[in-house]
Amino acid sequence: MISLAIVGTTAYVAHSYIWSLQVQNFASKVNHRNSYAIYDGTTIEQVLDMIEKDYDIGSHMYFRLHARLMNFHYPEPGYYTFDSIISDREIIRRLKIGEQTPVKITWNNAIRTREQLAAKVTGNLRIDSATLLSYLENDTFLIQYGMNKENSRCLFIPNTYEVFWTITPEQLFARMYNEYNTFWNAERRAKAEKLGLTPIQVAIIASIIEGESRNKNELPLIASLYLNRVRKGMLLQACPTVKYAVGDFKLRRILYSHLQTDSPYNTYKTPGLPPGPISCPNPQSIDYVLNAPETDYLFMCANPALDGTHIFSSSYRNHANAAAQYHHMMDTLNTSQNN
Repeated sequence: MISLAIVGTTAYVAHSYIWSLQVQNFASKVNHRNSYAIYDGTTIEQVLDMIEKDYDIGSHMYFRLHARLMNFHYPEPGYYTFDSIISDREIIRRLKIGEQTPVKITWNNAIRTREQLAAKVTGNLRIDSATLLSYLENDTFLIQYGMNKENSRCLFIPNTYEVFWTITPEQLFARMYNEYNTFWNAERRAKAEKLGLTPIQVAIIASIIEGESRNKNELPLIASLYLNRVRKGMLLQACPTVKYAVGDFKLRRILYSHLQTDSPYNTYKTPGLPPGPISCPNPQSIDYVLNAPETDYLFMCANPALDGTHIFSSSYRNHANAAAQYHHMMDTLNTSQNN
């Protein structure tokens, strides 16, 4: 009987040992996957403390034993997502070789400034926003990408990307440069060249047209208008650039005082394109510029119907008439609201 008990105990221990190593030693308390950001210098015990908040651990002793046998002492820093049920071998293997789970970084054309971009991009990364901002503003670093601090946002084309949490700033810029070159393929570069523009200049115009209207149907016409102004060497006189120059993106009416702002982004005073985009333009808007229809439009004015559309004109006289109608409508509305 004693022998049978010893055999039974030995078999149970052996089974538990193998089960925890190969099949399951960690079971999620709420039956779903869990994720952890592990920094440099984190110990095995600290890993266990983190995991124990979300998982029932069958045997701490077996995990420590398996860690020693697998020569596992310190986890590689990274972001890891584990299944609801996981074995010692799987956790140790992944932490030992740094087999991370990719994280998603995403942004859109609502990003205006370098500061906003740095904060948005680093939200799910180990890089802090101040560090990324320093790279976005480092002309010496950016020259390898043909950019400077004013147009460095052009490199970050709005989309959703998967990267590793531990990605370095240099690796991030290299990745964005690859994505940039994938987007700016031979066809798009040829269209930009035909317009007499560089990809950066196209992106700058795209950022301006996005600020002019929320009506996507109008964006190709607005792109055509600004392309015409660029060709003629006219002041762009784009209100969105004034908002950027002033630093108030919520301005509803541009006043004369705003137009006097000294800034290379104030296209009412400074000729040509501003030195950089006023947002991170969407890829679709870039294509609107590249494929803009041929028109003779040089002016645009908000439609007095107040339906979110614009009236386009090729002569200043027609533009002035449309503008007068719009201002009359606005004055009428303001009067009725005040009475």
